[in-house]
Amino acid sequence: MIARLHGRLAEKEPNRVIVDVGGVGYDVAVPLSTYYTLGEPGSDVALRVHTHVREDTLALYGFSTGLELLIFERLIGISGIGPKLALAVLSGIDVGDLVRAVHASDVGRLTAIPGIGRKTAERIGLELKDKLPKGLIEETGAAPEPGAAGSELRRDLLSALLNLGYHRPLAERAVEAALARAESPAFETVLKQALRELARG
Repeated sequence: MIARLHGRLAEKEPNRVIVDVGGVGYDVAVPLSTYYTLGEPGSDVALRVHTHVREDTLALYGFSTGLELLIFERLIGISGIGPKLALAVLSGIDVGDLVRAVHASDVGRLTAIPGIGRKTAERIGLELKDKLPKGLIEETGAAPEPGAAGSELRRDLLSALLNLGYHRPLAERAVEAALARAESPAFETVLKQALRELARG
C-alpha cells in the first residue's frame, strides 16, 4: 500500500501527474486544489497518497495536504461516490469551503460544484457531516463568515470570475484575498482587486 510519494515531478497535467521516484514513474490522479500547489516539471514533489485497489485496477490518488486526503477518503466512503467524483468535488470547491457548506447544510453551495446534482449534494451534506472528525470546523477556520463584505458580495464576485473562465479554487482564493485587501466593499473595487490577485499568480 503506497501512502506517500516523494520524488521529482516528471509530468504535470490538471488532473494527473507523474512522479519519478528512483527512476520509477508513478501515475497519480490529483484534484485541481493539489495541481495548483505543485511546481514545474523537474521540481521536487511530495504527495500524500490513497491507493485504490479493485479487482481489475490499481490507481493512485495524490494530495498536497493530509486534510485533502482525509476529505477524499471520507467522500469515497459515501454510497454512490467513487474516486473520480470525489476528485471532482475537491477540484470544484476549496476544502475549507466544503467543510463550511457541510457544517451549514448548504446544499446550494454543494450543487454549484460541477457534476454534483441535488441528490448527491444532499447525500454529501448529510453523510459527510457525520464522518468529519470533531474539531475540524475550527481547524479549517470554517466558522461563520464575517458579515463585513457579506456572503452575497462573495457569491457575486465568484460568479463573475467563473464567467471570465477562471477555475473555481483559484477564483475563491482571489476573492478571499481581495475582500481582505480592498479599500472599499463596492463590487467593482473588490473585483478589480481580485483580478490583481489572479494576475500575481
